[in-house]
Amino acid sequence: MFALPHHLSRKGIIGLNQRNAGIILPFNDRKKYPLVDDKAQTKKLAIAAGLAVPELYGDIAYAGQVKQFPSIIEGHREFVIKPAQGAGGDGIIVIKNRFGEYFQKANGQLVDQDTLLFHIQNALGGVFSLGGQPDRVLIEYCVQFDPVFERISYQGVPDVRVIVFLGVPIMAMVRLPTRMSDGRANLHQGAIGTGVDLSCGHTLSAVWMNKVVDRHPDTLEPVSGVQIPHWDQILDISARTWELTGLGHQGVDKLPTRRGCNPVWTACWPTAMNLKRPSNGWPLRASILRPVHSQASDNKERTMSLSTQRRRFLQSCGALAVGGPAAFGQAF
Repeated sequence: MFALPHHLSRKGIIGLNQRNAGIILPFNDRKKYPLVDDKAQTKKLAIAAGLAVPELYGDIAYAGQVKQFPSIIEGHREFVIKPAQGAGGDGIIVIKNRFGEYFQKANGQLVDQDTLLFHIQNALGGVFSLGGQPDRVLIEYCVQFDPVFERISYQGVPDVRVIVFLGVPIMAMVRLPTRMSDGRANLHQGAIGTGVDLSCGHTLSAVWMNKVVDRHPDTLEPVSGVQIPHWDQILDISARTWELTGLGHQGVDKLPTRRGCNPVWTACWPTAMNLKRPSNGWPLRASILRPVHSQASDNKERTMSLSTQRRRFLQSCGALAVGGPAAFGQAF
């Protein structure tokens, strides 16, 4: 898939450089980056705001606490080991079952406790963190995702990423774990990115390892045309994160579960996705975001419910459908 830069610009595609220089840097105060770079801080913010988050079993902050790991997971057959400042999904281990002294990962591989302890030690030393800085490790409840994802997800936990600009969701995708991603919903690790139509929550086209796909490589089930559960709740929670973190442009990850939607964490440098042309034929350019800024800056408009602001914005854009990277090939 190849296109000249000026062709992409005319079609309203926002590249990484334009996103960074024109959106992220002007609207994201660097002092607030730790609020989303550190999952421990993000969890505290979400709890204070009354949002549901996965239960925290334990928090290991330094090497001397590693010996507490057996007591932290006592009575739990499923859990997730997660570096607080992990980058690109590195360092996350999803445990789905226990057999005596062995633990079964999402991909079915068995590991012993010493292997997990060694992994935690590495995480504390900054092996998986941003810039190699010393880190802490969170041991959390392994969320049971909604049954609608069982056919299109391999063993791990899928999630929904919504890109939010000044409190308005502007695009979204579902990240589906694969055997290659080791059960992790991270595109860099080999998960599938499936675009989502913001106006209704239906999945669109998908990309896997930079290739357009229409089926999951492991389950062989179609990944498009799936209705994401709790879609209105997902958008409303995403919109609320602007006031939670103060970051104008961020990616919000959520897990649709059987009981509702759990916000997981946010990112100030979220993975960019290409945009499908809106139904009214307008290309979505960076300039279309400026009215949203002026709208959100108006005190009277700020008192309006975020869901109402979202609907007005979508109507002004022609109820645009937003897809993942594969959407480019279908839209133009």
